[in-house]
Amino acid sequence: VQLQASGGGLVQAGDSLRLSCTASGRTIYRNSMAWFRQAPGKERDFVAAITWSGDSTNYADSTKGRFIISRDNDKSMVFLQMNSLKPEDTAAYFCAACPYGSPCHRESFVASWGKGTLVTVSS
Repeated sequence: VQLQASGGGLVQAGDSLRLSCTASGRTIYRNSMAWFRQAPGKERDFVAAITWSGDSTNYADSTKGRFIISRDNDKSMVFLQMNSLKPEDTAAYFCAACPYGSPCHRESFVASWGKGTLVTVSS
């Protein structure tokens, strides 16, 4: 499956932004999905994950209460609504697909990576 993230941009602290991840090649209906991010000079970190059915989500402590992950299986898309953005949220954001039934909060679980989209939050 090929994944493409979009929706990044330059925003000010406190603003909101919605990222989209579009899958092609095959459906992601049976995949757990996640978002990760990588700030300049830092390792890639987990942001949020969602089960294949969308009935369960998981967030990093740094994004809990501000970010919301969702999915539309009919459109093979995953979304990340980011609210109350902070300068420390500045990073390249990547969507990821994990196998059915697998957790998706660690890089070692990821089966497919998408190309990232850059989010820059100014203070």
